[in-house]
Amino acid sequence: MTLTSMLQPHTLSLGEEYDVRVINSFRDNSSLPLVIWCTSPQGDLGGRALQEGDDFQWTARIELWSWRAEYTCTMKWELKRKRFKAFKVSRDSNRCGITKKCSWSVREDGFYFSSDEVYWTKDFSW
Repeated sequence: MTLTSMLQPHTLSLGEEYDVRVINSFRDNSSLPLVIWCTSPQGDLGGRALQEGDDFQWTARIELWSWRAEYTCTMKWELKRKRFKAFKVSRDSNRCGITKKCSWSVREDGFYFSSDEVYWTKDFSW
């Protein structure tokens, strides 16, 4: 892949797949796990209680009917509850990069996004 092709706007193709990962990045929540439950345009993805360092992941596949698809997760920790779009085609197809990796680090102060799991940007607070 050339530098020129990497800098050009990304166009979606049918059948493209994006790896979506939500990580419990709390420093010390051993007594109360982070509870996650996610849904896709096709239905329920399920959920689980994430201990510190655990993750919940799936593959988002772009189909003809999913150009506006959203994968939504509800997070619960202590008395806090937040529903967010873990993957939204129109928002994330470009920012997930050429690796098509879309990761979220959930922390005490909010939700951080990364396409490489090295550099994280805070998207929003609880």
